[in-house]
This record gives sequence, C-alpha cells and structure tokens, in this order.
Amino acid sequence: MLIDFFLEVRRAKVPASLREFLDLLEALQQRLAFADMEEFYYLARLCLVKDERHFDKFDLAFKSYFEGIEHLDQMLEALIPDDWLRAEFEKNLTEEEKAKIDSLGGLEELIETFKKRMEEQKERHAGGNKWIGTGGTSPFGADGYNPEGFRIGQKKGRHGRAIKVWEKREFRDLDDSVTLGIRNIKVALRRLRKFARQGAADKLDLDDTIRSTARNAGYLDLKMVPERHNAVKVLIFFDVGGSMDPHVKVCEELFSAARLEFKHMEYFYFHNFVYESVWTNNVRRMNETTSTWDILHKYSSDYKVIFVGDATMAPYEISHPGGSIEHWNEEAGATWFQRITEHFRKVVWINPLPEGYWGTGGSLGMTKQLVSNHMYPLTVDGLESAMKHLSK
Repeated sequence: MLIDFFLEVRRAKVPASLREFLDLLEALQQRLAFADMEEFYYLARLCLVKDERHFDKFDLAFKSYFEGIEHLDQMLEALIPDDWLRAEFEKNLTEEEKAKIDSLGGLEELIETFKKRMEEQKERHAGGNKWIGTGGTSPFGADGYNPEGFRIGQKKGRHGRAIKVWEKREFRDLDDSVTLGIRNIKVALRRLRKFARQGAADKLDLDDTIRSTARNAGYLDLKMVPERHNAVKVLIFFDVGGSMDPHVKVCEELFSAARLEFKHMEYFYFHNFVYESVWTNNVRRMNETTSTWDILHKYSSDYKVIFVGDATMAPYEISHPGGSIEHWNEEAGATWFQRITEHFRKVVWINPLPEGYWGTGGSLGMTKQLVSNHMYPLTVDGLESAMKHLSK
C-alpha cells in the first residue's frame, strides 16, 4: 500500500529516495504515527521531503492518493483483514477486561450490537445508556462511562483534526513552478553567500570563551567576535519602462529580497539596454545619471553583476550606434556590455519572461550570446541556477 503512495509522491516530481521511504517505514514500525491521518501526513512529509519547495507537490500527491479518507483507521479497516484486527485487539486486553466483555455476550456480540445501533441511529446522541454518543453509559461512544464499551472517534484535543491539512496547500508559494514571492526569492538568493566577520566585536564566541576560561583556571574570560555577514558584493541593473511594466511587481520583490540578503549591494536602472550611462532615480533619469565608465572604474572585478530585464527590443538597439530609442548613443550597446563582461568576472541576466518565449534569435538571442548563455528565468529554479553560477 505505501509503495504505491511512494510512487505517487515520485510521480508528483518530489525527489524522494528509497532510503527516505525506508526511514518512513521504520518510523511507522516505531509507532511515531499510529491511527491518525494528520500525524501520518506530517511524518511522511518529514521523511520524504527534504526541500520546502516540494511541500506543495507532496500535498497534491497526498491528496490524490488518500482522497476521501478522513482518518487512518478508515484506511487500515479497508486493508487489514478483520480477523487480524480482532486478534490484535484481544491480545491487548487484560483478563479483567475480557471478563467484562464476556458479561455482554462476548466480543462478537458486542461488535454486532454496535453495527446494528450504527445503522439505527441517524443523529448525534449525548447522554443515556443505549445510543452511540458522548457523555453517557452506553458501551459505545466517547467521554462517557461503561467499562465494557467501545471508544468512538474521540480523544483529547481531537476536535478539528478531521480537516485535510494537505488540502490547505499552505506552501503553494514555495513551489518553484509558481509566481515568486519575497520569501522564496530570499531562499534562492541565499545560494550566493560568502560569510565573513567584519565590524565591531559584539558577538559572544562561546567555544573560545569556554577554552579561555578553562585555561584561566576557571576565571571567566569572555571572548567576542564580530557578527558574521554575507560578504558577497553585488551590482544589480534593472530594466525599467516599456515592456517591463507588467513585471514591476516581481522586480520589486526581487529588489526587496536582494536588499535584505546582501549587505554590499548597489543598484542602477537602464531602459532596454545598457549604454554609456545608467541612473539610480527614475524621476530624475534625464538629469542625474552615472557614467558606465565610472562604474567600471569604481567597482572591483569581484563584484557579482546581475542584469534584470526581458531583453525584448529591436535588435539594432543592441548592435548599432544611435540604436537607443531615448538618446543618441555614440557606441553600440553591445560594445558597452562587452566592456562590462570583460571587467567583472561573473555576470548573469535574469529574465522575467517564461523561458519558453525566449527563442534563439532577435534581441533575446543577441543578449544571451553577449552574456555567454548565462540567462536565467525569474523563477526559484532560475535564480538558484544563476546564484550557483555567480558563486563559483
């Protein structure tokens, strides 16, 4: 049964391994989840899913396989022979409990009586000594008293547990195939990390403090170190206006996530393609610009450079002097871009357009060639691939 469930998870593109499936089986043997569908869901997800990006895919696979089953005991009832369950039940009874069951005519008669009352009763019953319900003295029900009875569907804190947690799909926005959000952009950007301790020594170094105190005959000797920060230096260039207008929201999220993730980050704007100048304030873009030459002279070659744009324009805007639609550029955009790639060691281009729209020709093909094919889609997978390349 669980083998088919494991295969369903694999079909949902969750990279679960056989070793992880065996871990799940071992956990079930140790009764880490028993007769509770919600507990089984969390245990299975813990064992089979090692990356939060795949939580939503796992939820879909779980829903597909266990559709219509509210509780694990429903599944077990359908899969385990009745005589096995009865034998297991009797094995766990004490002699006193067996005697009490015999007082009602034996286990077989108790079960048959339970089935008949389930068929007769059409509504919830509370109190009393016959119907299946709560708070009474019937042998069947919950929260009541009868020493020879069945406990039905209740346990401490069980209210609300029948909700199918896998149908909530709380992790849908973490899926690498859906629209980005700041949270999963940050997760992707974290692949570009190089930590270093810089600044004032204001963080306790516990290991060194213990060693120094021991060497000091037990007298406390506090050791402090600067806090660790991501030392990677990043330049980001954003294409603005025109065909980029539909992508403003996702670019804003990328910008916000990058500001939070990278301590050393500078940003600039351009329109369609980079030429002899860029800017940092779109309102004053015509009056306050930064020379591209100044950027090449100011920032060292170890800066990681990220261009964000759809690369959709007339090819002559890249290949010819005067190609810019906003001003007369003395040199072609391709010339300026080549200078950038020659100065900085690592340059990537992030494209908000789906990869299926790129094609191989036109301005997109020219841009891909200029960036040595290091163009990536603005998805979690695309960002992770870009960060992986920049971190090499």
